[in-house]
Amino acid sequence: MKIRVRVRPNSRTEEVRGEGSAFVVRVKEPPRDGRANQATVKLLAKHFNVSASQVTIRSGLRSRDKVFEILT
Repeated sequence: MKIRVRVRPNSRTEEVRGEGSAFVVRVKEPPRDGRANQATVKLLAKHFNVSASQVTIRSGLRSRDKVFEILT
């Protein structure tokens, strides 16, 4: 399944929230050295109850708007 995600780095809380046809993911990590991406993968894996290896970034590696693929 592919989902669209807007990542909000440097947030006070970590959460996954659905907004319309996309998700908003707030992570505490800064957007440096891929740390926010890694935190987003872990949070999405926890939200969808899959392992982190089943969540991959398909597009938007250096953007706040990303497309993730989740293998179930």
